[in-house]
Amino acid sequence: MQRYGSVIRLNDEKLQDYERLHAAVWPKVQAIISECNIQNYSIYMHDLDGSGHFLFSYFEYVGTDYAADMAKMAADPTTQEWWTLCEPCQQPLNNRKPGEWWATMREVYHQD
Repeated sequence: MQRYGSVIRLNDEKLQDYERLHAAVWPKVQAIISECNIQNYSIYMHDLDGSGHFLFSYFEYVGTDYAADMAKMAADPTTQEWWTLCEPCQQPLNNRKPGEWWATMREVYHQD
């Protein structure tokens, strides 16, 4: 199992839209997340000292081919539709890696 954390800025004018979307995530989106070997998926929100809201995501990948599973998720039409609704709510960080939407975070501590 591999743990993943990532971060992205939330467009403050879309705060309510983002919360509304995630209060009722589509069942097909939830299903593809599970089919792609992701579990314990959470998204947290924080207003960083009044400078805007940030989202932090955490999940555990339990598969054997992360790239293939992420490609499968990206190819799913329902997921693509979901992303078109979520992406206007998000503002990627300037220092993310090429090809990333959410910036990957490096784990510096873990305790089971």
